[in-house]
Amino acid sequence: RHFLVDILHAGLKYRATSDNIRTQLKRSSILRMALAGSETMDGHGETFIFRAVRIGAVVALYWFISITMVFLNNYLLDNRDLDAPLFVTFYQCLVTVGLCWLMQLLSKLCPGLIDFPSVKLDVKTSREVLPLSIVFIAMITFNNLCLKHVGVAFYTVGRSLSTVFNVLLSYVILKQTTSYQAILCCGIILGGFWLGVDQEGVAGSLSWSGVFFGVVASACVSLNAIYTKKVMPAVDGNIWKLSYYNNINACVLFLPLILVFGELGNLAHFSLLTDVRFWGMMTLGGVFGFAIGYVTGLQIKYTSPLTHNVSGTAKACAQTVIAVVYNSSSKSLLWWTSNLLVLCGSSAYTWVKSLEMKKPSPHRDPPDSAKEKLLPGEKGSLGV
Repeated sequence: RHFLVDILHAGLKYRATSDNIRTQLKRSSILRMALAGSETMDGHGETFIFRAVRIGAVVALYWFISITMVFLNNYLLDNRDLDAPLFVTFYQCLVTVGLCWLMQLLSKLCPGLIDFPSVKLDVKTSREVLPLSIVFIAMITFNNLCLKHVGVAFYTVGRSLSTVFNVLLSYVILKQTTSYQAILCCGIILGGFWLGVDQEGVAGSLSWSGVFFGVVASACVSLNAIYTKKVMPAVDGNIWKLSYYNNINACVLFLPLILVFGELGNLAHFSLLTDVRFWGMMTLGGVFGFAIGYVTGLQIKYTSPLTHNVSGTAKACAQTVIAVVYNSSSKSLLWWTSNLLVLCGSSAYTWVKSLEMKKPSPHRDPPDSAKEKLLPGEKGSLGV
């Protein structure tokens, strides 16, 4: 009997030891395979580490280009010797058209490396895109005027009403209703906006012109999204063709506006008109304006529209902090609270809308992520 008990104890001990060894081997093999990439291969032969590094690089690139573009535009528009915001915007549109031609040429020379659609000027297509181009001109002009008058630190709050106008104009124009949760998020954004305006006034740095330009720019962002959906079939649903025609129309329409507002006279008396560094900064601003559309598409492609909006919100927060530190400004707790309300309200709205999109509806087909198209104005108002 004692012999049988000893055998039983020995068997149980051996089994426990074997289980522990197998568990340790399993854990170590999983770790080893994860590091080697053999266990985390997806359908395209990509490892988890590779995907994580790629997503991190794309998000970092989006942050760098977006933040740099905002500061660069602020530098160009804040030049007291050059009061010509329309000309600055016109030149950036001209650079975008040139880059579209260059990308088309490079795609023909290196088809396996660069993919860009063939863009040829068609008068009929240009005329169909014209209503959008008018809204587009208003959007980028008032956006730059807001940045000129309020600076980068208050820019996030000054341009925060795009989401509110999305809800309002969708109901007025498209007859689309909005849930109470989304309306509550808009209320939080409005509260942050008014608190921010109040705190700028208390600090003595409020520009009512900048606030007005920011509100109009926010409305134009929403209109731009609505008109983009309407004219997208005219360019075969291709965002790069739309950008090409939009910027060509903008270049033509900006010329009479520059004459009417007397900016040619300001340019004639500008001391740095022949300065290579000035034109280099102007061209760089146009390049970054073109690049933001590309990296926005990359970020959505390798993450998701929801992640892109969250990234844009976090980027706006970092952008505000950088501006305050760079300018050595001292802001009150309520001023920071206004920014926090705007960012939290925008993030909550994005989250609520994403949940609503996932709900099945008997009157529409389920969303197909493969058919999603990148539309300006649906990138998140805080993204750029």
